[in-house]
Amino acid sequence: MQTNIHPTAIIDDSAVIGAGVTIGPYSVIGPGVEIGDGCEIASHVVLTGPTRLGRNNRIYQFASVGQDTPDKKYQGEDTTLVVGDNNVIREGVTIHRGTVQDRGETTIGNDNLIMAYAHVGHDSVIGNHTILVNNVALAGHVEIRDWAILSGFSLVHQHCTIGEHAFTGMGAAIGKDIPAYVMVAGNPAEAKTINAEGLRRRGFSRDDISLINKAYKIVYRRGLTLQEALEALNELREQSDVVQPWIDSLKNSTRGIVR
Repeated sequence: MQTNIHPTAIIDDSAVIGAGVTIGPYSVIGPGVEIGDGCEIASHVVLTGPTRLGRNNRIYQFASVGQDTPDKKYQGEDTTLVVGDNNVIREGVTIHRGTVQDRGETTIGNDNLIMAYAHVGHDSVIGNHTILVNNVALAGHVEIRDWAILSGFSLVHQHCTIGEHAFTGMGAAIGKDIPAYVMVAGNPAEAKTINAEGLRRRGFSRDDISLINKAYKIVYRRGLTLQEALEALNELREQSDVVQPWIDSLKNSTRGIVR
């Protein structure tokens, strides 16, 4: 694979550029940046380190990736951003590195789509196969688990967790954790139903979707405390492992769940 770097790009001597990488006009690759094989960096992109990109990522124009956070507790410590493989980072996206007061690292997994003008705050963790639609904003310390989709202009408060296969409606303001499979909407966000269409598209069986819906009703329709809901979910889990993410979402929540 042939590397293609435009002559107007500015590349720090310490940057590590893999095979077959394309870097467009006027992009700036700073010290401590590692770009994996096959990545495509468009024009006017700023990559700041320490940042490690995996293979075959595409970053579009005017994105700022790996910049230090404006969080006032950050005092210039050496923190990192780690990005996996096959991610698409669209126009104007901003992604900040971590802080030593938390993980010291912002982490993005594989096969994610981060659309135009979205923001990923410091120390956040994004799993695999997620979609952040235009203008989504993640405060620091947010976790987005696999296959979650956040619609445009969704806002996520710091320290919130968005569970596997969850879905947020346009403009949702999320101040608590969203359990796996749940669809929320509104300001403040409220649970509406399960993400049934997303589950069907990902190959979940009709029986499993029905079981997930039963779990939803246990948590949201029976007026149970979370402890009572957990006991009921443990009984339901004997029918299928798809209930386990529900249990994990409730047991591991630190902010409480969207109700």
